[in-house]
Amino acid sequence: MHIVIAGGSGFVGKALQNRLLQNGHDITILTRKREKVAESNRLRAVEWLNPNSEPEKYLKSVDAIINLAGESINGIRWTKAKKKRIVQSRTRATREIVRLIEKLDPKPKVLVNGSAVGYYGMSDVETFTEESKPHANDFLASVVRRWEDEASQAENLGVRTVFARLGVVLGKGGALPLMALPYKMGVGGRIGSGNQWVPWVHQADVAGLLLFAIENESISGPLNVTSPNLVKNNDFGKTIGHVLHRPHWLPVPSFAMKAMLGEMSEMLLSGQCAIPQKAKQNGYTFQYPKLDQALENILR
Repeated sequence: MHIVIAGGSGFVGKALQNRLLQNGHDITILTRKREKVAESNRLRAVEWLNPNSEPEKYLKSVDAIINLAGESINGIRWTKAKKKRIVQSRTRATREIVRLIEKLDPKPKVLVNGSAVGYYGMSDVETFTEESKPHANDFLASVVRRWEDEASQAENLGVRTVFARLGVVLGKGGALPLMALPYKMGVGGRIGSGNQWVPWVHQADVAGLLLFAIENESISGPLNVTSPNLVKNNDFGKTIGHVLHRPHWLPVPSFAMKAMLGEMSEMLLSGQCAIPQKAKQNGYTFQYPKLDQALENILR
């Protein structure tokens, strides 16, 4: 297949590139800076979101589009400027994806649009499947709803659309190195109450589930991209400590996280048990279904 990826140079995008190339697919990366893409006979770059760029002229016989583009939610406090970039980067990129689909002839069979389990809101007691309705109006939930609303316009063009609601992606990049650092320093412990769910998923299974969504015509709408065996923060930390042979003993109080990160601390102090019901029902086999397996693969 010919698969177009927006946001293909990021943490998740690079893992996805490798998986698609291993499976023999041809890839086009939509990027603002073509020089950052190492092109080959099966991987090429097309400029987009720049003045006068017209990517539709260079996209032929596209079978699927995967949209992962958007400002990272990690890194710094959520200032007003940061929050604005988080929202605008996602809505702008997704509108451009829909515009491209409108221009393409023939149209791709499927759009897999990046999303997040933040859609559901936070809870220590509820379990969320793809059928669950959102019950929160926090910043992340509102961002995800706007993101999915933009992507849903592709359905009006006759394109099967999947909202890939990602959890906490574990790999050698992303959030895990920072989560493991206190343990490597011998001062690891639970964050806040430790009772909040961590909706984790191994990077390899993210790539696998995105490809699974493309290849399975029965999958549409929301798709939780999480592990089938979620754990709470305290157990998550204990497992990191076990894998690294380091103690799990020094808790980080909630007030310290809030003082350091502000509103962004809610990502760490709260969580959601968002299970991959649709993936299991459709027969996806997880490469790393258990946390100790995933962390052994990444940290050792």
